[in-house]
Amino acid sequence: MVKAAYVHIPFCEYICHYCDFNKIFIQNQPVERYLDYLEREISNVMAKHDKQKLETIFIGGGTPTALNENQLRQLMQTINKNLLPQGKNIEFSVEANPGDLSYEKMKLLKSYGVNRFSIGVQSFEDHLLEKIGRVHRREDVLRTVEDAKRAGFDNLSLDLMFGLPGQTAEDFENTLDLALKLDVQHYSAYSLIIEPKTVFYNLMQKGKLALPPQDAEAGMYELLMKRMEQAGFRQYEISNFSLSGMESRHNLTYWDNEEYFGFGAGAHGYVNGMREVNAGPLKKYMSLLKETGSPITASHLVTDGEKMEEELFLGLRKTEGVSKKGFSQKFGKPLEKVFRSPIDEQKRKGLLEEDDQCIRLSVNGRLLGNEVFQSFIGLA
Repeated sequence: MVKAAYVHIPFCEYICHYCDFNKIFIQNQPVERYLDYLEREISNVMAKHDKQKLETIFIGGGTPTALNENQLRQLMQTINKNLLPQGKNIEFSVEANPGDLSYEKMKLLKSYGVNRFSIGVQSFEDHLLEKIGRVHRREDVLRTVEDAKRAGFDNLSLDLMFGLPGQTAEDFENTLDLALKLDVQHYSAYSLIIEPKTVFYNLMQKGKLALPPQDAEAGMYELLMKRMEQAGFRQYEISNFSLSGMESRHNLTYWDNEEYFGFGAGAHGYVNGMREVNAGPLKKYMSLLKETGSPITASHLVTDGEKMEEELFLGLRKTEGVSKKGFSQKFGKPLEKVFRSPIDEQKRKGLLEEDDQCIRLSVNGRLLGNEVFQSFIGLA
């Protein structure tokens, strides 16, 4: 049963130096035409599924809030008509940039059922925001959070980053200080990863990107975990912290290895055991929909072995880890027998903990998560 839907809006007012998501400049783009085709895709898929089963909707990008009010209204009408269940307590999130989320847009989104914003803050240090290609500044974030509360939103998440070029431990501590003063319910904090085809990747290739050393980045992550715990935020996933009951239900769908719809250009979905990828370029996305009724360009039937591996490297991201009972119920095999060798190896390294109920990353394991995850691939 599919309980989550992701909707991709690929348009941006500017391109961040680290971003490798499917995105394009919004100027002179056929936004309304894209939204027409998006509705076509969603309605085609949902004709075969019951929208009443959905429990989370997440609109990401790109920058969904780069759309103007009329475009946002068109998008919301599509969501309400085809995806939003009636009379259910659904988590309905929208990714937002502080610079372009006006109070008017907030009120419009709220009127269509949106109840959660994930706000791309990254840093409260203006010199770092400039360095990473963001155009908003600290004051924009403060205004956005204040406006969101005034508009009636009580489920707000702030995205933060560490390990940025030129960022010091003091910079990151200042960002954490201010972030924790804003009285929101959820924080996500990610270390900078240099991806191919980004501005930062090109600079790195030319030797023009000065990043903090690994031990400094690890120190920032340890500071993050400490400060969040002191402030009463539970780390429920490697990069995510929330007040009790305010975890991202949508993202837990991914980490619990459950199925989800993916709509829009470049979106990924996982339905009926198939991982599917939509065409990324707008023209190809729209032409495929017009010609065939579906924009999917690649699909893969996930084998039982792959499902078990995914259960491990996704589930271990969660602080509670992977349940032995849950694994056995899902796959009919004991977790500790299928993966005995890598479990023992990672326990010896001090990166994994095991008890009768589950396996989970140790605190040190959270610092070296990818190394642990890779040890479970190719074994099931």
